[in-house]
Amino acid sequence: MKTRIHTLGATALLALMVLSMGGPQRAAAQGESAVPFLLIAPTSRYGGVGETGAGWADDNSAIFYNPGALAFLDGHEISLTHTNWLPQFNLPDLFYDHLNYRQRIDAISGTVSASVTYLNLGEFNVTNSSGPEVVDKFKSFEYAITAGYATRVWEELGLGFNLRFIHSALSPIGTEQEQGNGIASTVSFDVAFMYRPDSNSSDLWRRFSAGLNLSNVGPKVTYVDADQADPLPTNLRIGVGYRLLDDEYNSLQLAADASRLLVRRREDGTSDEFYEAVATAWGDGSGLGKVIWSAGAEYWYGAPRLIALRLGYFHESAQYGNRQFLTFGAGIRYDLYGFDFSYISASSDHPLSDTIRFSLLIAWGGSQL
Repeated sequence: MKTRIHTLGATALLALMVLSMGGPQRAAAQGESAVPFLLIAPTSRYGGVGETGAGWADDNSAIFYNPGALAFLDGHEISLTHTNWLPQFNLPDLFYDHLNYRQRIDAISGTVSASVTYLNLGEFNVTNSSGPEVVDKFKSFEYAITAGYATRVWEELGLGFNLRFIHSALSPIGTEQEQGNGIASTVSFDVAFMYRPDSNSSDLWRRFSAGLNLSNVGPKVTYVDADQADPLPTNLRIGVGYRLLDDEYNSLQLAADASRLLVRRREDGTSDEFYEAVATAWGDGSGLGKVIWSAGAEYWYGAPRLIALRLGYFHESAQYGNRQFLTFGAGIRYDLYGFDFSYISASSDHPLSDTIRFSLLIAWGGSQL
């Protein structure tokens, strides 16, 4: 008996085309990479400032934005983020979770970190090819487990590495035209640098920071056969930060990021290997069109930090995804505990519009920057 996936096409296509790559324009081009959920901003705090963070991350989120920044942090922190993904589609079983932990270990002169990212794509029906009878059901999901280490190369420069295991279970059932199924696993790594002037620098220069993160570098994802393997979303992110205001009760942080996907797909559907695409992706004729720009501001009041307000803007070219939106956020800290939320404001027909993230954290045994 031949079977077919009755509901996978409509719902999963809507999900996959906007997981993090944008809208229908990108979907029409079949996407540039597999597992785009690896590019989803994982926490509420940085989601509220336009999804910036490469040049100023100063908490657990650095494992995503710039693991090199973890070298400057001490103590322990654990955080959890939840969001109902693509709320415009009203799909209650489409959600995203991110669990994160870091700890400074003086014996190894560095900070270790770990995270688990999980994207639930929902439940789908399998029907007979000749009719609507449901013969089976399955759940579709993806997850990534990341472990990292960061240390200071010298006083002003942090170096961070991540190693990641990725599992994508889109469908356990093959199609009538192809052998294999929609389940695959692979690994990737990140390497990042963070620069922060030391205490001997001038006051104005000490407020500045900058970072670079090359993430999701690794072999392709193979669902059916090697000839149809899809590249990982290798991404280069560069960012700067500047603390414009910094006194006993007030802090105002400004930040900006530029990021670009380093994937090279060709017209015949093939793609370059990751070690080639780091260079060849720049020669695809897009110029700066594929660069994503984001900027944001975060204001804190209190001694120590008590209440935060956040604002940001995210811009992607209309030709290469068309994600353009404002972000808003707020946070509160009390003793060891913290709560953050963020909100995306986009056009009414944009699938990311009204996305809300919620994050909880506990930090102890140290101080944040």
